[in-house]
Amino acid sequence: MDSSRDADSGPAGTAGAERDTHPVVGPPASSAAGPAAVASTIRHTLGVMGPGAAIRSLAVINQPEGFDCPGCAWPEADPPQRHRVEFCENGAKAVAEEAMSARADEAFFASRRRVAPFPERPLARPAGASGCADAAPGGGDPLHTGRVGRGVRVDRRRARSLDDPNRAVFYTSGRTSNEAAYLYQLFARTYGTNNLPDCSNMCHEASGEALGASIGIGKGTVRLADFDDADLIVVMGQNPGTNHPRMLATLEAAKAGGARIITINPLREAGLLRFRNPQTPRGLFGHGTSLSDLHLPIALGADHALFQWFNARLVADGAIDERFLDEHTVGFDALRAHLASRDLDSLAAATGLDPTAMNTAYRWIAASKATIVCWAMGLTQHVGAVATIREVANLALLGGHIGRPGAGLCPVRGHSNVQGDRTMGIAERPPTWIDRLDARHGIHSPRRPGLDTARSIEALHRGEVTALVCLGGNFVRAIPDTDRTEAALDRVELSVHVSTKLNRSHLVCGASSLILPTLGRTERDRGRDGERFVTVEDSMGRVHRSAGVLRPAGPRLRSEVSIVASLAAAVLRRRTPPRGATIDWASLGEDYDLVRDHIAAVVPGFEQYNERARTDAGFELPHAARDLRRFDTPSGRAELFVGDAVTPRPPPGGLLLQTLRSHDQFNTTIYGLDDRYRGVRNGRMVVFVNAVDLARLGLYEGQLVDLVSRFDDVERRVEGFRIVCYDTPAGCAAAYFPETNPLIAVSHRSPEAGTPASKAVPVFLEPVRGPAVHS
Repeated sequence: MDSSRDADSGPAGTAGAERDTHPVVGPPASSAAGPAAVASTIRHTLGVMGPGAAIRSLAVINQPEGFDCPGCAWPEADPPQRHRVEFCENGAKAVAEEAMSARADEAFFASRRRVAPFPERPLARPAGASGCADAAPGGGDPLHTGRVGRGVRVDRRRARSLDDPNRAVFYTSGRTSNEAAYLYQLFARTYGTNNLPDCSNMCHEASGEALGASIGIGKGTVRLADFDDADLIVVMGQNPGTNHPRMLATLEAAKAGGARIITINPLREAGLLRFRNPQTPRGLFGHGTSLSDLHLPIALGADHALFQWFNARLVADGAIDERFLDEHTVGFDALRAHLASRDLDSLAAATGLDPTAMNTAYRWIAASKATIVCWAMGLTQHVGAVATIREVANLALLGGHIGRPGAGLCPVRGHSNVQGDRTMGIAERPPTWIDRLDARHGIHSPRRPGLDTARSIEALHRGEVTALVCLGGNFVRAIPDTDRTEAALDRVELSVHVSTKLNRSHLVCGASSLILPTLGRTERDRGRDGERFVTVEDSMGRVHRSAGVLRPAGPRLRSEVSIVASLAAAVLRRRTPPRGATIDWASLGEDYDLVRDHIAAVVPGFEQYNERARTDAGFELPHAARDLRRFDTPSGRAELFVGDAVTPRPPPGGLLLQTLRSHDQFNTTIYGLDDRYRGVRNGRMVVFVNAVDLARLGLYEGQLVDLVSRFDDVERRVEGFRIVCYDTPAGCAAAYFPETNPLIAVSHRSPEAGTPASKAVPVFLEPVRGPAVHS
């Protein structure tokens, strides 16, 4: 997940209550991509944005002269080795959804009907009104001229009159650029708060927490080229065929180079089994490439137990890199003693895996001289996520697989610039360079930590947050405890959304709401001096430029950079005392080179930013652990972790639920009702359950059930799900988000990372009346 996106319905209006509850179920697919992906891509892009826009945009997506795909953060090879067709099915659909030809206007708000398109100009809902009013009556540009409607004036007055800056929350989606993110955090901190939650809080926060504690930096240690040199690649808790399909081509190339691949995931996903590369004859017309040499269908939440079992055996057998451990780590003696005390049979039993398969995986790990471990939200969205990832880091450290070609730790981030947002200071804790920020801009930033996403939701419930500003994203659909949080949001004094497309969050307005449509990543951004570009950071720490090529959807659309700067200027100049008086927001909103000059002076690794950003390949940020085997931890060394593996168990009479995407979905954006890879068509209201559990619980395939969870003495329920008998681990079930988000209490989260735990959610299936569905 990564977890937010600027729409929650596709072109057919497939949203929420309108979704069909009568799916047709067939066998799951055994391969990913291939001709079906090509056909789906062509059908969707031509149907949504037309042939002209499709040809112009797809020709330059992920190319040096074009724009970064809004779909995921998987990196591209340097330009000489880069494919001319450097996008996947879901990336093309993400582009189509942003560049769709349809529009919505103020009549939409009057009717309150759910559609996907978005208007070209700002719309504001004045306080006390039931619909929406045009924010710029009579034409004109509301942000340039300040000639705004009554509703916007109410918004500005309320924003300026907040008695405590910490009553405002500034949320960010991972889709935004580095330049906009830097100005956004500067705006919030100048205003006086560190309340800067973002979508990383709901996806990879545990990765950052765990890696920061283990190796001194919250980013992965792998370059794309390392996959060519790997002996062994472990792919855990992720479904690359749907969530980041371009990773499949990297895995295919690694297999051709002799690497083995172990996949560890509760479901046997098509993209983990076989890849039919649509850029090769073998992929289009043949059987493609078998990817997984060994698949381990692990029980939900048992990854820590599995890796502790691996690590105990590695230490006991002496299959470790003693020189690396002596020179670069601390805590080995304590870890060795702890692992020696573990009951290996109990750890193995907790995984639910076949012992023969576990032993095979162990032998391959012990023999490998260069191992890469990749993971995504199947690891991060658990209560025990940080401990699990630190145990994974233990395995890499025991084998010396840090700072070595072909080896390392690889969190695979889903949203296109979620890592760049964090690098730019989007976080509830002040960044390490906060003093440089203050000195550069002549401000006094707060030092007290602010609210992350989960704590922001709790503060909304208590009425302590009265203003919510969202830079992209679909906050309401992405968060847990959806129903209660919607009710809380409807009571806020002010909500502001800077968005490319309409989404559900815009209809939960509170007393006063402002929607500011912005340029999408696909659209040309023209300033006084010509075309402008922004930059993003990929999942492996490379920064590169991104410039749209399509004509903007409307003549008055402005960029995120421009809008953020204008909002900051409008709000801060009337604060008492004045805030950030020396900051020239007007110039920052117009001159992106000036923004990058500030970033170069403040954020480590961005020296000569403007010059390096203009190269075709971009530039790589420094990484002490990967590049120098230097670990910026309190001890100055990589720190081995000691902790018990705690595996969740299904409640009596219930199951553990994981939420996941369908194939035809990007985060909260739903393109259609089919999940081609899992064999489900014409419906999303399904729950995947093992046949053994159906017999144990007295249920049957096709039965209509409600899903029920109980947290904090509160029952949460989502209604009308069809049971699909599926190959899931015993005791475990799966269903799609965002439909199942209401089941997850905001208190059900990682204590260290604060990430809501939408994996291993204890649920009960309660039968309701309804006809069976037939496969």
